[in-house]
Amino acid sequence: MASNAIDQTRRMLSLVTYLRERPGAHVSDVARAFGITEDELISDLDVLPLCGTSFRGGDLLDIDTDGDRIWWHNPDDVAAPLRLAADEATALLVAARAVSTLPGLRESDRQALVRATAKLETAAGENAGASARLSVTFESEGGVFADVDRAISERRRLWLRYYSPARDELTEREVDPIRLFAVGHTYMEAWCYLSEARRTFRLDRVAEIRIMDEPSSPPEVELRDLSEGLVQPAAEDPEVVIEVGPGGRWVAEYYPHDSAEELPDGGLRITLRTPDPTSLRRLALRLGGDGHIVSPADLADSARLAAREALAAYDRHPGGSPDGSYDRQEQGR
Repeated sequence: MASNAIDQTRRMLSLVTYLRERPGAHVSDVARAFGITEDELISDLDVLPLCGTSFRGGDLLDIDTDGDRIWWHNPDDVAAPLRLAADEATALLVAARAVSTLPGLRESDRQALVRATAKLETAAGENAGASARLSVTFESEGGVFADVDRAISERRRLWLRYYSPARDELTEREVDPIRLFAVGHTYMEAWCYLSEARRTFRLDRVAEIRIMDEPSSPPEVELRDLSEGLVQPAAEDPEVVIEVGPGGRWVAEYYPHDSAEELPDGGLRITLRTPDPTSLRRLALRLGGDGHIVSPADLADSARLAAREALAAYDRHPGGSPDGSYDRQEQGR
């Protein structure tokens, strides 16, 4: 499976933790654990010494290999408490002041950020002076955050046009907002009258929003603890079984699962739960030849159908060839 820059970055972040817990690990074992070739692993190891807690040489990862085993010589140094240098304090102060000007930021959060910035300025001393001469402004992507925050404060219902990537469609719905939170992206948790259930909406997928006159009255629900991440499958969610080859082992790293059994070919048989099994069709298409859905049968059938439709679309493309590839002229565009 071809690896893009995002996949490689995620893999290397996991690799740092893996190597810290396994000093002197064998190259072949590590490559097998991550579902990559030994050459790909060596390529990652060539990049890691350029990474660290800052750009200064003493803060970089001292990792090397003799071709058989991997050694990390300064794991304790990298884990030491961080101390901000002058340029780092300047960057942090500029960013903090910029974020404090974002539209829709709650006043309580803004004041907390201002207080934290003041403490950082005191700690930075004369180094804080340079940051005062710099500024950053953001272009707002719309008033979605502000409208949601206002609706929560005024206890009013919201009307949304929302894009659902799992179904590749825009839907119109009325929701009673419960809270805003951020886990990588910014989300709204709300009671959805279309689904008649609690749902989570990513704000950058809201195509249109309107505050309604109707009062908001979501049912009493227990707020989920998000410290373990946004996706937290429940015991009653449908079970899905996926088999992946060595190139698809990364699935076990990024999807919460009940079990991951080793297969003779170096792959995994992964059992997981999800409230929306149809969302895993995209995963099946992304895996390609590196994996497939085993059960439930109807989900496996729909994934095969989606793959056939995708291949048919490529065949209909004017630059495509019968085997699904593109000619060299198309590739150069």
